[in-house]
Amino acid sequence: MELAGALQLGELAAAFAALPVFPLFDTAYFIVSVLYLKYEPGAVEMSRKSPFASWLCAMLHCFGSYILADLLLGESPIDYFSNNSSVILATAVWYLIFFCPMNLFYKCVSFLPMKLIFVAMKEVVRVRKIAAGVHHAHHRYHHGWFIMMATGWVKGSGVALMSNLEQLLRGVWKPETNEILHMSFPTKASLYGTILFTLQQTRWLPVSEANLIFFFTMFMIVCKVFMTATHSHASPFAPVENFICPVFFGSVSSGHSSHHHDQHAASPEVSHPPPPPAKSKEELNEGTRKRKAKKAE
Repeated sequence: MELAGALQLGELAAAFAALPVFPLFDTAYFIVSVLYLKYEPGAVEMSRKSPFASWLCAMLHCFGSYILADLLLGESPIDYFSNNSSVILATAVWYLIFFCPMNLFYKCVSFLPMKLIFVAMKEVVRVRKIAAGVHHAHHRYHHGWFIMMATGWVKGSGVALMSNLEQLLRGVWKPETNEILHMSFPTKASLYGTILFTLQQTRWLPVSEANLIFFFTMFMIVCKVFMTATHSHASPFAPVENFICPVFFGSVSSGHSSHHHDQHAASPEVSHPPPPPAKSKEELNEGTRKRKAKKAE
């Protein structure tokens, strides 16, 4: 029974890994990506004032991962735009979300039950892109572990790593929103996932690629659907990171922080001289008489 169950699970994983993502899953990926663009402040106004800039931002949201991966591997960053079907499909999704009469399309796809389905389908595409990126880099650099991890990471992270460039296209500059400094859950999950796929590709992880795609996709779907449904931004990795990071990378010393704070608190006393003593009533009256005498002269 256990062997039969394992065979059935293996067959299910193999069938899932062979499932084509175009056009159904790619459409869901484009819908969620353009939805996030429309949520950005000023995105709707920009689409009216400069539709071309809005379209460029939408293409970055949909194909930013391919652009970054091609740059890393020394290929043309616009190579993926030769895929006319995907570009036309993404353009159609962008137009319907931003310019559909009465916002009907936007209201339908942003309806929470529908949006959760699209979010789950987007994670299917994300994991496939991570696996494809690692596989492609492994073909080019057979022993380049870090190249495989970098390529898979940017494939899975999408436009998040290009957020500052996308903001510039919208006329916004927020360097404090750098994704590398403040990683969101998808970016962290893509990083951890690409490590797993790299270990599998180099035969250090004894599991088939199909099984890894299946189980990691299920993990991503559960996490993202739950976070979207509850409007939560808390990372599922936070408890583990809070335990491991202080052990391996240390933590901020409270003594150093308090000493730094004391220095800042004491600095105004050193830099600012004491105020001059207040003038007496007689001195004020004398000054007033002198001003009156000057005016009379």
